[in-house]
Amino acid sequence: MRKNNRCHRTIAILLALCMLLLTACGGKGKGGDTADEIPLNVIDDNYRTYYEVFVYSFYDSDGDGIGDLQGLISKLDYINDGDDTTDTDLGCNGIWLMPINPSPTYHKYDVVDYYDIDPVYGTLDDFKELLAVCDERGIKVIMDLVLNHSSSQNPWFLQACDYLKSLGDEEPDAKECPYFEYYNFSKEPQSGYSPVAGTDWYYEAQFWSEMPDLNLGCEALRNEIEDITKYWLDMGVGGFRLDAVKEYYSGDTQKNVDFLRWYTDVVKSQKEDAYLVGEAWLNINEYAKYYESGMDSLFNFAFAGAEGVIAKALNSPSSEKYGTVNQSLQSTFGQYNEEYIDAPFYTNHDMARSAGYYVGENSENKTKLAGAMNIFMSGSAFIYYGEELGMKGSGKDENKRAPMYWSKNADSEGMCDGPADMDDFEMKYDSLEEQEKDDSSIYQFYKNAVKIRNQNPEIARGSVKYLMDISDKNFCVLKKTWNDSEIILIFHTGAETETIDVSSLTVNGETLSEKSIRGLLESGEEHVAMNDTQVTMPGYSVVVFK
Repeated sequence: MRKNNRCHRTIAILLALCMLLLTACGGKGKGGDTADEIPLNVIDDNYRTYYEVFVYSFYDSDGDGIGDLQGLISKLDYINDGDDTTDTDLGCNGIWLMPINPSPTYHKYDVVDYYDIDPVYGTLDDFKELLAVCDERGIKVIMDLVLNHSSSQNPWFLQACDYLKSLGDEEPDAKECPYFEYYNFSKEPQSGYSPVAGTDWYYEAQFWSEMPDLNLGCEALRNEIEDITKYWLDMGVGGFRLDAVKEYYSGDTQKNVDFLRWYTDVVKSQKEDAYLVGEAWLNINEYAKYYESGMDSLFNFAFAGAEGVIAKALNSPSSEKYGTVNQSLQSTFGQYNEEYIDAPFYTNHDMARSAGYYVGENSENKTKLAGAMNIFMSGSAFIYYGEELGMKGSGKDENKRAPMYWSKNADSEGMCDGPADMDDFEMKYDSLEEQEKDDSSIYQFYKNAVKIRNQNPEIARGSVKYLMDISDKNFCVLKKTWNDSEIILIFHTGAETETIDVSSLTVNGETLSEKSIRGLLESGEEHVAMNDTQVTMPGYSVVVFK
């Protein structure tokens, strides 16, 4: 099935002359068109490519060192300029905003006011402007909504505590102070509970004493949540990312699912096409159960991080698990909800960045291919800001949220300072200023991967079949089918140039040929070459057939 490249060196050299015009952004489409000539086919639904933005560290518009909404607006052309004829933007058609509500912390996962914008980020008018500009570009904006807990400075909590202090020996009455039932108060000290100063009461705060847990069984609070979601949806928000859904009722999956079912019904009744994605940091068989709630997506932790399926496939090296698990997702998730939309991601704000996952001479090429292995998964793919540059960041939380690496000059316009307690460290790869001029950079590779995804809707929406007979430890071959249209993805996860025989494969009823090449991703200077049914692929490359 596979032969060493030395046996085909002469053929490869000759064919390379014909492929010189094919760069990492290229590949041939049907009829011999280059990928640049293949039109985008971006469908307005909930299968999207999301860019996760930590506003605090993204782009500073007013010189205070903190990113803000106007800064994000000014850099939207980087994410998506709204013009399908240009090739200078990433091409993401979704943005996930980490919390932007008023909060005393840099991360803002402790909300003081669920109806406003943190003043360090801007105003409600700034946010409305962002939504309007994104809408013009076909970008769906989803907000991080933190429902497991609030800030200890939230007026709900402050009023509840003041009420308890005023009681003396009397028993609390929610009719006198409804906010008492918004939280989990107890007179018994328990694990994960903190004392209410000046009283003999305690409150649940499993994450931190300054993040009191909300009582999601409270009817009045649920009415409040309905008002909150309607408020933002009416403003133009496209949906919500739900934080820490497994902790709503810690240790009780069914209660969590039941709440999410109620919440999903509420949101969908307010906006039918609203998109919901939840964070349940569990093993895959456990977070799969949350699809029973009917919500659109759960983040796919199995493929993410240094120990996830993608990184292991490149470090082992062995691509089999990437193929087998990709195929198995349909039954793993589908048994709970046939309408599920997977939410693959490679890194996020809670994980060390991927620049540290790989070492040695092939580390940059592995970083590139890993991005494509995420972007080419079915579902709504998520990219953490700066991963497309190979940004570095590990250890404490602040390090994972370092300033977007627009420039090596920290004093350049728009550069953020980052969280106050962030360590000083140097990036492993160049900033955007250098990478956007380098056709072989990580940035260009990511951009081209998103482009191929946008040209071929089968990539995001297709059901997956792992072609085991033709795959091996260095070649992973997937066929995806959507609306009776097929696409074949061949990932080469090894370091050396190798050849794969595709004579047994067909796509849309035809044998594979140069004319059916829909896209190429090449990590280094060598190019993919095809001779009849033999495809010669350099290390860490991808070929897409359609």
